[in-house]
Formats: sequence, structure tokens, C-alpha cells
Amino acid sequence: MKVILLQDIKSLGKKGELVEASDGYARNYLFPRKLAREANAQAMNEYKNAENSKNYKIATQKAQAEQQKKILEGKKFVMTAKAGQGGRLFGSITAKQVAEEIKKQYSISVDKRKVELECDIKEYGTYKAEVKLYTGISAHIDVQVKEA
Repeated sequence: MKVILLQDIKSLGKKGELVEASDGYARNYLFPRKLAREANAQAMNEYKNAENSKNYKIATQKAQAEQQKKILEGKKFVMTAKAGQGGRLFGSITAKQVAEEIKKQYSISVDKRKVELECDIKEYGTYKAEVKLYTGISAHIDVQVKEA
């Protein structure tokens, strides 16, 4: 019997999947516990609509990430900071500050965990950074640190 899972089931599959289960297992265990529902015509239609919706959402997110990559790729972000003798900064420039600068200049929201700096920024100079926008899509930017 084909069933659509309403929750993750360790031995069967993940939520939203269409799987084959034995008749007894489905009727006596899955249906009474509301873990699955029978894959009748209405349920199959809803399943296909959910799949199409999920695919559309993924496609739009990828397209948006590609557009953001075109905007950010190769750009230089100038950050200012105070430093002591020898150009050594008081503190450091963090991924959070770089993400805020991207939001301020281009209105692109980037999570600080998605900004990877090549090394800790503790001195004046230009540094490379990678901004991960989506799975497999990332933009390479330069971060220049100047005196405040």
C-alpha cells in the first residue's frame, strides 16, 4: 500500500515522502497514530502540489542567490578601525561587521555565519572573504581595513 508520511519514521522515510508500506503495518500502526495517510487521489494531488511548490521555492532562492552573487562578486568593502602602534587593531574586524557592511551598502541580508574570512583581521590591509549565498553559490569579496 502506498502511503504519504506525515512524520519522519526511522525505518520508512522522511516527512512528506511517498513510500510503500505493508497493508497491516499501515492500517494497524501508521494510520491510528497519524504517522501517515493513504495515498488516494486527493492525497496524491496535494503531494504533487507540495512537491511543485517546494521545487519552485528552491528555484527562486537559487535565482536570487545568483543575482546577489553578480552584485557582490569582486566588490571591495572598506572598513575603518582604530589601531595602536604598528597598525595593530584594537580588537578585530569580524564576519558580523562584514555582513552589516554588505547590508548597509547593497541591502543584501547575509548571515554572519555565511561570511568566511581567510584569516583574522587584526591589522590594516586588504583581505579576501567568501560569502556563501546558497548551496554551491558563493561570492568572493575584498575587505579593506583603513584607519579611522
